[in-house]
This record gives sequence, structure tokens and C-alpha cells, in this order.
Amino acid sequence: MKKLLFSMIVICITLWFFNFSLFDRNTLTPFISDGCSMFPDGTIKQKELWLNCCIQHDYEYWQGGTYQQKVASDQALKICVTDVGQPEIAALMMTGVSVGGTAYLPTKFRWGYGWPYPRLYGALSIEEQKKVKALQPLTLNNAID
Repeated sequence: MKKLLFSMIVICITLWFFNFSLFDRNTLTPFISDGCSMFPDGTIKQKELWLNCCIQHDYEYWQGGTYQQKVASDQALKICVTDVGQPEIAALMMTGVSVGGTAYLPTKFRWGYGWPYPRLYGALSIEEQKKVKALQPLTLNNAID
């Protein structure tokens, strides 16, 4: 277990240094969504039942921001999925985003994934907000990958 933890730390540090040398820290990639990351987009009968909830959630995750904004985004996802009649699924999703959506892991669905890793929790500057606005899609549904 100690070897695994040590290996994970070394990998994260390596990725952190690697990204610092290759990318401009202020580069924001265009918004794309993979729907409900590593989770179904709906039920067997209604295959995209909560997909719009996930796309909006992805848009907020793409931008990043403060930890409080992440919590609010996660709560909005829970409410949205509950509103389409799936409170149990919403609770399950909350567990997933609480663990997997952290800004500290170099995943494609982390908080602030539009920015190079590491992009931790923190308010966006005025310049960063302008970049978000400039790359904002006309409709979020056009950005599904």
C-alpha cells in the first residue's frame, strides 16, 4: 500500500512539472463535454434523461473556480437529476463528483479541466473570466463529445 501511495505521489508530481514546462498556465481549452463522465446519461428507456444536467455541470467544471463554486455546482447537479425524477441516481452522482471531481487529480473531468493541470481551487481573475466568456459555446448541447 505504501508503494502504491508513493507511486501515485511521484506520478502526480511528475505530471505537475511536465505540464508546467509545456503549457501556458493561462490557456483555456474550448469547452467540450463527455456527458455524464463515467456514468450513464439516462435510463435504459430514456437514454438521455439527465444528460442536460451533466452538460451544465461539465460547463461549470470546465471553468473551475472556488471550492464553494464546486459545491454549488454539485448541488445543482443533484437538484437537476432529482427534478427529472431520479433522486436515488442524484445521490449516487453526488458521491461520484465529491470524490472524482476534485481539482487535485489530473483527470479529464476534474474541477477546472479546461485549464492545464494543476488548476486548483480559486476565484477566476478578470482576464480568466474574459477567456471563459470568449470560449462559451452558443448552446451547451453543441459541445458534447
